[in-house]
Amino acid sequence: MPIKSKIRTIPDHPKKGIMFRDITTLIKDPVGFRLVIDNLTQRYLTGSGIDFDVIVGIEARGFIIGGALSYTLGKGFIPIRKIGKLPAEVVRHEYELEYGTDTVEMHKDAFEEGAKVLVVDDLLATGGTALAAAALIEKVGGKVAEMSFIVNLPDVGGEKKLKEKGYEVFCLTEFEGD
Repeated sequence: MPIKSKIRTIPDHPKKGIMFRDITTLIKDPVGFRLVIDNLTQRYLTGSGIDFDVIVGIEARGFIIGGALSYTLGKGFIPIRKIGKLPAEVVRHEYELEYGTDTVEMHKDAFEEGAKVLVVDDLLATGGTALAAAALIEKVGGKVAEMSFIVNLPDVGGEKKLKEKGYEVFCLTEFEGD
């Protein structure tokens, strides 16, 4: 698949034994970026059966994909950011990382209660950030319609974790191993 072939692998980053899947080589390529957005646009315009009102993108690469997808689908875009980056009143969620904790935030008034939300990010590994995003969405009364990623690392376990929590997951491609 052309999308997968345009993703660079960097061994031992951020630590020894990790094979980092870098999408910057995919999105800097105009054909690669177009393939990602066109494939996702087609999924949500036709045939997926996924109904949603807004798109939430997770900082930072989720902004790139989510923003472009919001444009092609005619949907609003909402950022989920690291702590302290949003100017208005926020909801916050702290979550565990393999090396500590992190916190993400979203504006409290990001969408109306009952909104159906498509969550977009670049890569699904452990699922921690995606679960934190879902927690924020649900705190303000939204419902996650689906979680969409460019890359899935199934051996790391995030997809399984998200599905066990009842979330629908879609990925354009996957890489075996960590």
